[in-house]
Amino acid sequence: MAKLLVMGGNGFIGAEVCRAAAAGGHEAVAVGRSGRPPIDAPWTDRVRWVAADVFRPAAWTEHLAGCDAVVHCIGIVREHPERGVTFERMNGDSAVRVADAAERAGVAAMVYLSASAKPPLLAESYLSAKRRAEAEVLGSPFRGVVLRPGFVYGPRRRISQAAGVLLRAAARVPIVGGAARAVRPLAVERVARAALRAALDPGVRGVLDIDAIEALGA
Repeated sequence: MAKLLVMGGNGFIGAEVCRAAAAGGHEAVAVGRSGRPPIDAPWTDRVRWVAADVFRPAAWTEHLAGCDAVVHCIGIVREHPERGVTFERMNGDSAVRVADAAERAGVAAMVYLSASAKPPLLAESYLSAKRRAEAEVLGSPFRGVVLRPGFVYGPRRRISQAAGVLLRAAARVPIVGGAARAVRPLAVERVARAALRAALDPGVRGVLDIDAIEALGA
């Protein structure tokens, strides 16, 4: 049994990583600002939910003790600068902070959930912050893995289900198919399985594109 620290563990992808870890008999500690998510399912009782701010490491770094891997799922698609919620801070700085803490704690591996491309209408800093975080993770002494999924859909985000269907259909249209395939939708369950397997398999490292995520999470 492995111990995993899932940063952003109560979020859309993070919670699914925790569910997969619990199903596999692993110890999952989920860190998120609001702690336990509003999910009514038996597996949630097998996860340790910690309410903490990633930028206040004293509230969560103790959980790195005995940890085999960290999975970083913190990320935003909407900024609120007046509250300090920006792409640079949440998509970039948060992962750099976690990577530094994981390195000091001697954690063997870190998996970072990034993105294959910038969604339409978002600032360039959405992706540049993620690429900066990727460089930090991949340049650290531990085994670093970066997942670059495209569009991720799942039942906790109902609108994403319909969008996923449309994108899969668009990928089959010759005129727009290339662009759609670049962000080919993946089910959140598959992305989470890939993240879990990447965290536990010492042979997995580096950047995993959409095809590699799909294969690893099958």
